Amino acid sequence: MGIYEELEWRGLIKDVSDPSIREKLNAGGMTFYIGTDPTGDSLHIGHFSSFLICKRLAEAGHHPILLVGGATGLIGDPKPDSERPMITREEVEHNFNCLKTQAEKLFGFEVVNNYDWSKDINFIDFLRDYGKFFNISYMINKDIVKRRLEQGITYTEFSYMLMQAMDFYWLNEHKNVTLQVAGQDQWGNMTAGIELIRRKAGREAYAFTMPLLTKSDGSKFGKTNGKAIWLDINKTNAYEMYQFFINAEDSKVIDYLKFLTFLSKEEIEELERKNHEAPHLREAHQALAREVITFVHGYEAYEEALKISRALFNGDIKSLNAKEIEMGFNDLPCIMVDSEKSLVDALIETELAKSKREAREFITNGAVSLNGEKCQDVEMKLNNDLAIEGKFIVMRRGKKLYALVKFQ
Repeated sequence: MGIYEELEWRGLIKDVSDPSIREKLNAGGMTFYIGTDPTGDSLHIGHFSSFLICKRLAEAGHHPILLVGGATGLIGDPKPDSERPMITREEVEHNFNCLKTQAEKLFGFEVVNNYDWSKDINFIDFLRDYGKFFNISYMINKDIVKRRLEQGITYTEFSYMLMQAMDFYWLNEHKNVTLQVAGQDQWGNMTAGIELIRRKAGREAYAFTMPLLTKSDGSKFGKTNGKAIWLDINKTNAYEMYQFFINAEDSKVIDYLKFLTFLSKEEIEELERKNHEAPHLREAHQALAREVITFVHGYEAYEEALKISRALFNGDIKSLNAKEIEMGFNDLPCIMVDSEKSLVDALIETELAKSKREAREFITNGAVSLNGEKCQDVEMKLNNDLAIEGKFIVMRRGKKLYALVKFQ
């Protein structure tokens, strides 16, 4: 199975600009690029699904270049329903540096910035050297532009297509890039670049798109409760990433394994069989979490996330250290305590109980535990002597309601 057939099996090819791409990908030796704009200071799991294509193609003998758009990031790619908010030059520069460092560490490939070749082009030269190669009717018939025309689209956004086409042309001219790879929403911009290279330089260039990774309802993959799953461990820790994958939809987990891991066809098909026969064991989900977390943060981070998950499932809170407590309970209600606080007041302040009467009832009925141990003393005072490493007490009411007491 050639690389094209593998990508096809994984569901990673949607649109191709020319049927000859199959032969060219299988032959190896192409220089290609994939890009993103620095709208944030970290990549997220949606980027990860796209950028893995670089490693797959590199292993098949191609040369990848990652473009982080310091210039296009100042303009903003048109969204389907609204204009993107403008960000400052300082923010873009900061985000570029963060993404460059992150991408180089994760993927190890060359990173370029389109600001380097865009910053010195004046407006007249831009119109004469690039604008004259584009017909307005051609541009407005591109899907993303056509959808925005009814709502209105600014000239700034409209120009984004030309800027991305110019990137492809520059990389073709200076880096011998003959292929662009991107998500399916970039198809119009990519084909514009192919046209520019053909008209301005008389050379052939190629492109293919990947389907966007989505949940079963069509919403974007990579968010949980509206919160992005970042690749920066300071934004999304390994345990949070583990929980995201372990709770992935059963109907989509095999697609995610194909998109996000380097497990072989045989390994994934075996996991698909297990997922069908015994979905409650969640072996496919475990494999997904293990492969992604290990790639992004290392195997130790995966083991740490697994340890936290097992401890919380078994109620063995005392087996965790303070760092692991902070990771595992990052999103829970938390109160800060200077020296001492009554258990009754702590339950109320964390909203595990609505009143002192209710809090006392929960305690006396054995529904409250502290660091995994049941507590039935309504006069209990919480202090750092009871806390793990003098920092944290994990309160639980019932089986699933948790809150955190943190000592300063």
